[in-house]
Amino acid sequence: MGSLGFWRLAQADPDRVAAVGPDGAEHTAGELHARANQVVHGLRALGLKPGDGVCGLMPNGVDGLVLYLAALQAGWYYTPVNWHLTGPEIAYILTDSEAKAFVAHERYAEEAARAAEAIEPHRRFAIGAIDGFRPMADLVGGMPATPPADRTWGATMHYTSGTTGRPKGVRRPLGPFDPDDGAELMTGLLRIFGVTGGGDNVHLVTSPNYHTAVTQFGGTALHMGHTLVYMDKWDAEEMLRLCERYRVTNSHMVPTHFKRLLSLPDETRRRYDLSSLKWMIHAAAPCPVPVKQAMLDWWGDCVYEYYAATEGGGTVATPADWRKHPGTVGRPWPISEILIVDDDHEPVPAGVPGTVYMKMAGSGFEYKGDPAKTAANRLREHFTVGDIGYLNDEGYLFLCDRKADMIISGGTNIYPAEIENELVVHPKVADVAVFGIPDEEWGEQIKAVVEPAAGVEPGPELAAELLASLEGRLSRMKWPRSVDFVENLPREPNGKLLKRKLRDPYWEGHDRAI
Repeated sequence: MGSLGFWRLAQADPDRVAAVGPDGAEHTAGELHARANQVVHGLRALGLKPGDGVCGLMPNGVDGLVLYLAALQAGWYYTPVNWHLTGPEIAYILTDSEAKAFVAHERYAEEAARAAEAIEPHRRFAIGAIDGFRPMADLVGGMPATPPADRTWGATMHYTSGTTGRPKGVRRPLGPFDPDDGAELMTGLLRIFGVTGGGDNVHLVTSPNYHTAVTQFGGTALHMGHTLVYMDKWDAEEMLRLCERYRVTNSHMVPTHFKRLLSLPDETRRRYDLSSLKWMIHAAAPCPVPVKQAMLDWWGDCVYEYYAATEGGGTVATPADWRKHPGTVGRPWPISEILIVDDDHEPVPAGVPGTVYMKMAGSGFEYKGDPAKTAANRLREHFTVGDIGYLNDEGYLFLCDRKADMIISGGTNIYPAEIENELVVHPKVADVAVFGIPDEEWGEQIKAVVEPAAGVEPGPELAAELLASLEGRLSRMKWPRSVDFVENLPREPNGKLLKRKLRDPYWEGHDRAI
């Protein structure tokens, strides 16, 4: 094949800066290449073979990147573990993934130690010091920095967020595939958005690396020869500063980032030179039309959107697509298909909402250890994550909501996302969640839970003001019957709202009607 892929690029230009850590430290391609090679040699000495699993509990930065690069050239499954999990939850993933090695950072020492019993002591390694873990030097000390023999393509195995029960590992089959060719094939992901290779490009990592898209987009950018710049914790103005400082060309974002950026004072937003931005790609949660429009007005035609899932397949909306069809998440990728079906699994006409099924060429997967769930989410070769949407006459996909979040009130289907999109644009709202709660007469009634903007006083007056703002924009049957206020909504750092945490207390003692 060609000349892309991290290892080829690292050998051709080892002195190129391949990554910048959250602390500003620069790391060359040659350094990362050598470190990844040492990890491969060290884990092979521990007995790891192709197809085995490796788990990493790592903050954003090069330590996790090294594990990822090691797995991809040794034929292992690498699982980056969510650092918000508790010890027992981490232990579940260690056991379920059948991990043969666990590397944890001392920042998460307490929960890593609680999870340690799930894996043998000689297979635990610490970046820094963790009780019961061997220092990383025990693994890589004395190991050669030269490329390992018998290299074979590995993969990440991410765990779904578990919003409907225990998380499941999304596992793809591994073949006897050359890692350099595999890395070059990976670059097809960013090519869908028109992203080009080359050392002038810089990819900003804005979200935790344990998320599928963050790993995939960052990894793909690295394989295209881009420099990765890591954020440890996302901050709106800090992001603008980094974009100017490193001449960032591309990133992966979520709508929550947009909302926070647009909340910055005008003088702050104008202070930074953002002329380098070319491909600012977002997904993971619905983006309200006014928010997206405001970002396009500010940043210009560099804001791309897509819809996809860990399991594979998806759509892309270029800025031109979105301007022509506001609210769309785009049309299928060249290697993907979208199918919209009713409850009887029959295709529906254009404009009619149904369950969204996707398919991607060559994307066979299973939920590890759960053939029943794998089968339940499939319709022949297509799969669904439970979203509801419709295609317009030109084949552009519009999302309504998740099926599990749909409210049935008085026999009418109501999509909370539609209501949330109208409320979140109110200047006194930082974030909002809408869901159904029990109602003896109607089955369910609509509840809104609002996180007020900074400095805004919650209470009945604010609730009344928010509801009044819906006048003429949303039919009264879709208005929330009540509004509660919280300091912070429970969102994952990838923007996904953990609505179950908000909704469950209202349903205690009730059987859900849907």
